[in-house]
Amino acid sequence: MIILGEIIAVHSYKGGTGKTILSVNLAATLVKHGKNVCLMDLDFRAPSLSTIFKIEKAEYWLNDYLNGTCEIDKAIIDLRDRFNNESKLFVGLANPATEAIREMSAKDRKWEMRALGRLLALRHSLLNDKDFDYLIFDTSPGLQYSSINAIVTADLVIVVTTLDRSDVEGTRRMLRELYDLFEKKTEITVNKVLCASTKSGKDEVQTKIKEIYQAPVLGMIPCFCEVSMAEGAFIFTQEKPDHPLTKILDEIVKKIENNKA
Repeated sequence: MIILGEIIAVHSYKGGTGKTILSVNLAATLVKHGKNVCLMDLDFRAPSLSTIFKIEKAEYWLNDYLNGTCEIDKAIIDLRDRFNNESKLFVGLANPATEAIREMSAKDRKWEMRALGRLLALRHSLLNDKDFDYLIFDTSPGLQYSSINAIVTADLVIVVTTLDRSDVEGTRRMLRELYDLFEKKTEITVNKVLCASTKSGKDEVQTKIKEIYQAPVLGMIPCFCEVSMAEGAFIFTQEKPDHPLTKILDEIVKKIENNKA
């Protein structure tokens, strides 16, 4: 059986890097490029996709799927009506209730191993049986078990980082101690870069990042105040098709597609 779809985990060393906003806009951009996408919130400690997509209640959450309570088709929601596009976007949400967050935080290693099996099964149940081109995992930052499971499952890991010193050092250590261990295809996206708006500044940062991380640079995103001010109230690349961020995401998607080919 040949499965042509790909699983992408979007990860970061710490919170505040813009990882979730990148995940959402990456999914929307792939849909715009004609791909069928399922975006999943695997940040069970701080779920946010339900807020971004304004979905207060779901019949089933990804928590339920990983617990073995339901199959995956019950835990993903069709959002095609929000996009003027023939391609499909589905989303799987983590339960944002305080009790659910506390429960997921208390899971033991045996549960995490079973959850890994459930994640690995998505390669067939969604990429093959449901004809999705991409599954995108928005992960918890750091080295939580849920993040490690997502990384193990993924074909490509996009590590979102900033140029903050603690983020740089933590990301470099994480790449060496975790990603090298699993031999994962990894690419770096640097967010909130102050000097990436000019070609010389962009080239300088890209060279620096490659030297620091010894990994390919997928993209560099300048610090756009208007993106921060939007506060995730809407999908930026959908509402702002002419914005520089939208063009950067278009280029990132082209790189992903070319590397996949």
